Amino acid sequence: MTSPSSVPRLVVAAPSSGSGKTTVATGLMAAFAARGLAVSPHKVGPDYIDPGYHALATGRTGRNLDAYLCGPELIAPLFLHGARGCDLAVVEGVMGLYDGAAGEGELASTAQVAKLLGAPVVLVVDASAQSRSVAALVHGFASWDPGVRIGGVILNKVGSDRHEALLREALESCGVPVLGALRRAEPVNVPSRHLGLVPVAERGAAAVDAVAAMADLVVRGCDLEALEALARGAGAVPGGSAPWTPGSPTHDHPSRSVDRRGSKPVVAVAGGEAFTFSYAEHAELLAAAGAEVVTFDPVRDERLPEGTRGLVIGGGFPEVYAGELSANEPLRKAVAELAYSGAPVAAECAGLLYLCRELDGQPMCGVLDATARMTDRLTLGYRDAVAVGDSALAAAGTRMRGHEFHRTVVEPGAGAAPAWGVRAPVRRVEGFVQHGVHASYLHTHWASEPGVARRFVERCRTS
Repeated sequence: MTSPSSVPRLVVAAPSSGSGKTTVATGLMAAFAARGLAVSPHKVGPDYIDPGYHALATGRTGRNLDAYLCGPELIAPLFLHGARGCDLAVVEGVMGLYDGAAGEGELASTAQVAKLLGAPVVLVVDASAQSRSVAALVHGFASWDPGVRIGGVILNKVGSDRHEALLREALESCGVPVLGALRRAEPVNVPSRHLGLVPVAERGAAAVDAVAAMADLVVRGCDLEALEALARGAGAVPGGSAPWTPGSPTHDHPSRSVDRRGSKPVVAVAGGEAFTFSYAEHAELLAAAGAEVVTFDPVRDERLPEGTRGLVIGGGFPEVYAGELSANEPLRKAVAELAYSGAPVAAECAGLLYLCRELDGQPMCGVLDATARMTDRLTLGYRDAVAVGDSALAAAGTRMRGHEFHRTVVEPGAGAAPAWGVRAPVRRVEGFVQHGVHASYLHTHWASEPGVARRFVERCRTS
């Protein structure tokens, strides 16, 4: 039986964005799953969308590995938590192999994560506009950092048999085996919009078909036996890490696991097409802190879940569903009533927009005296943040790292009591704290500071 710390694993990386990492990684996950393997899917970085496709391919929760948000020390434990009980793990990289947080060296890069996991890297190369030059490119990536092991190359967007032969001939001198060659294929293209790929939850059967096409492309073009052998040769994860755990279930302490009504406090978590951005560990942390976590859909559900004592509204695309969200007036009123009662409400990015008076001129919940609108400007990047004051989510002085990714603007950008003081790109305050509400543009990963989930659930018990 495979040791939990020795799960076979591969990291799928590329020289740059747009090379085909998602196609190859998702296709590999689906292809290995079709062979009867329990495949653990992972994504480097803060991206919420790719893990949805990974989950569709494997039937397991897609999980993120972000060394900036969580710290390098949590990468191996979070990986082992997600891969527990699996036969093989596939990790999709982010951007180019050596690209990480701006100005932070290798931090949060795919290369760093591969080293922290002791995982071989499969380099996906867009070969559509090159032949012999591919050897120089692969040689450079393979020799740049001796700590990164390039275990093989998959050539993507190959034009013909002759083109493939030229590429393979050029790579013979590199010492890096070619593990696959994929032809250009239209069916695997996934539609995009202003923040990247369209999430799985919005595409239904089309997403299933896209994943099936990716798997078919990989099966026809890749040496799955060689790729599996490469994964099985990874050995133990370095450092003797143990799997991350969300904490001891609080039902072991009856006096702390129930609210004043004698039952677990219900924490409602927004889902559905409009709110698809959420890290799986958040719900796990809430449950471990003693909450009953119930998902609801703000587009379709006219009431909050029965007994709701707290509300978590993560990221997503409320700007795309502004009309539907606005039309659901009964739920907007229910959210406003819960917030005005002082119940804990944690809102990130899309959740922030939903709590505003209006979004692009359409009425929202009106919890915050602010308006939101779409713009042409992309706000993107990691942020260092400190809690300005006490809130239901964090005590004053709590330090966390976050990520911003949006094309909207909220006016004003901060309330009388801001949520965070943010450093980089400029020092500023951001977000809103009022009554039990903590609303902000920052996406955070609670595994880096599990106390926020415990604090939130404790406030749900006592509010």
